[in-house]
Amino acid sequence: MLTVSGTKPRVLDGVAIAAAIKAEVGLQVAALKESGHTPGLAVVLVGENAASQLYVRSKVKTCAELGIYSEMYTPAADVTTEELLELVNSLNQRDEIDGILIQLPLPKHVDTELLLEAVLPEKDVDGFHPINAGRLLSGAPSEKVLAPCTPAGIMEMLQRSDIPVAGQRAVVIGRSNIVGKPIAAMLINASATVTVCHSRTNNLAEITKDADILVAAIGRAGFVTPEMVRPGATLVDVGINRVTDPAEFERFFANSESRRESFAKRGSTVVGDIDPAAFALSGAYTPVPGGVGALTIAMLMSNTVKAAKMRRSGN
Repeated sequence: MLTVSGTKPRVLDGVAIAAAIKAEVGLQVAALKESGHTPGLAVVLVGENAASQLYVRSKVKTCAELGIYSEMYTPAADVTTEELLELVNSLNQRDEIDGILIQLPLPKHVDTELLLEAVLPEKDVDGFHPINAGRLLSGAPSEKVLAPCTPAGIMEMLQRSDIPVAGQRAVVIGRSNIVGKPIAAMLINASATVTVCHSRTNNLAEITKDADILVAAIGRAGFVTPEMVRPGATLVDVGINRVTDPAEFERFFANSESRRESFAKRGSTVVGDIDPAAFALSGAYTPVPGGVGALTIAMLMSNTVKAAKMRRSGN
């Protein structure tokens, strides 16, 4: 793959960066243990969503690899909001638990907002509590903020890949509380000039073509087309969309034999929110898979250790 200028775009390797972050976290865990405290994470997984189960198992496995103590709670899908609130309150009171993670999505009958707000802010390793969101928006020092894991991973990737942020024009497509809004705040805090767009933005392509850094987090397969990208831009693809339709596969991967073999074997593949054809225009891009998604668990581990340190220091 060559860019329009004839140079090869850089692939921002999320797997390698995540490995480096986890190695650093492992050293911090060891230091905390020497001081007499083992960081602890409690994960609450409601029901039997297969994707959530797989993701939670990966989190618990990573905890074990890094020396973080973990507990997993698996209430049935018909659990009530009140019962979950009792569980969260009990975890809030346990000193050996530094972080509490409630795996989303929750069943529709559960009051998700109420439950997330019930987690003590200092144990909110997902960074979803309004107090943590407010600290992030106000530009509080990063060492005092538990920020959402995926946006935090994006910032780590940009920094560790020597992608300039200060003074750059950044466009974020997506306005969720999980990715869009927090990554916009983080980019602003890093002195970028930020525009947040969404599905109802007029003249979207005109806006995205001005971006030095384009973050796509809208949840639509191949939503960002080559016509929407400025040559040389850094493309950050947060989307993970499963493709099962052969026609859709041909749209994105007609020229990829490796993907074709995998698709024929598995009957599916994944594509991000950015059409892979747009990557050739970029100066750097995050692949799907192997890009942003690889960083989320690493940043959860980092947040758990940060929470342990903050709680022990009184910050």
